[in-house]
Amino acid sequence: MAPEPDLDGRTALVTGSATRVGREFLLRIASCGADVAVHYRESDAEAAATAEEAREHGVAATTVQGDITEPEAVDTMFDEVEAELGNVDVLVNNVGNFDARHWEDIEWDAWRSVVESTFYGTVLCSRRALDGMRTQNWGRIVNVGFADSDRMHAAPVNFPYFVAKTGVLMFTRMLAGDTQDDGITVNAVSPFAVENTVSDVSEYPRGRAASFDDVVAPVLFFLSEAAGYVSGENIAVDGGRLVEG
Repeated sequence: MAPEPDLDGRTALVTGSATRVGREFLLRIASCGADVAVHYRESDAEAAATAEEAREHGVAATTVQGDITEPEAVDTMFDEVEAELGNVDVLVNNVGNFDARHWEDIEWDAWRSVVESTFYGTVLCSRRALDGMRTQNWGRIVNVGFADSDRMHAAPVNFPYFVAKTGVLMFTRMLAGDTQDDGITVNAVSPFAVENTVSDVSEYPRGRAASFDDVVAPVLFFLSEAAGYVSGENIAVDGGRLVEG
């Protein structure tokens, strides 16, 4: 278990945090003292349950619904969080649709959904968060990438996802440079496969997928004061996996 940052008095928004790994990010951030906003698009009951569990850590928690590919929806989402919890200090861009089909078989609407949710959603939420972070000269943005993206690896299946995650890493590095004098850090955490995968993991590094704790640990590091001089970096959480060919 990684040392936990002191986030008392901070407000965190984690996109796609009603379920799965986003939920784990949010609950661990709440355990560090931050008030939290659970974002969802359709999972309203799950979001409410996650917020209720977050409150068990003695913090405030709310839920916000929105399509992060729509600028107006993103503005409304942040307005609601700011009205209830205050300025967003910590943003984790977790949403990213997945379509594990051959690229020629993916309908164009599905292709766009993957790219827009994964890349455009990250850009829109980050852009909306920046003014408040710059005003107080402190902010933490963590983007969720994919382990192979910084190696320019792309398979014929799920290709739009690889493209979008590569864009996320490029955006991470650009935004880190653009905010280097603003007290803001921007980093990425890039798992290969996480414990909720339905794939056969027997051939994965170390014989397993990453646990939720494995993925959460570098996120918490990036949120800490110890990482205040670390920006524009990407940590691949893949057990040492090598891509052949």
